[in-house]
Amino acid sequence: MAQRVQTHAPRTAGVARQLPVFAVIGVLSTAAHLGLFAVLRSALDAQLANLVALLVTAVANTAANRRFTFGVRGAEGAARHQLQGLAAFLAGLALSSGALALVHRTLPDAPYVEIGALIVANGAATVLRFTLLRRWVFAQA
Repeated sequence: MAQRVQTHAPRTAGVARQLPVFAVIGVLSTAAHLGLFAVLRSALDAQLANLVALLVTAVANTAANRRFTFGVRGAEGAARHQLQGLAAFLAGLALSSGALALVHRTLPDAPYVEIGALIVANGAATVLRFTLLRRWVFAQA
């Protein structure tokens, strides 16, 4: 039986190489999240639309960062990485749900402010996500 080889980017590749790749994936993920949120928002409550949109994009985001940002290849550890990535998803969900709740409490009749609140929350979640992925999920080959 063939053994799957899992390779990792060397730790010396460091932040200088990882950040630009992470940023591109983050921009694409944020655009997908906001687009999916906007589509779902017409049929769902804002919190539920956010949950679904964020969950869908978080799985793809973790897979893309696993491969391109952190250089992890092969199937070994993929399920564990996705589960750990869900912890980062929960942190992002808490931030974005809190931002939506704040908007609804202070500006209940301003649906376009929801997108702005999600952009700000996603910015904060991105910093946290990079830290969690780099220091915990993909910390060591």
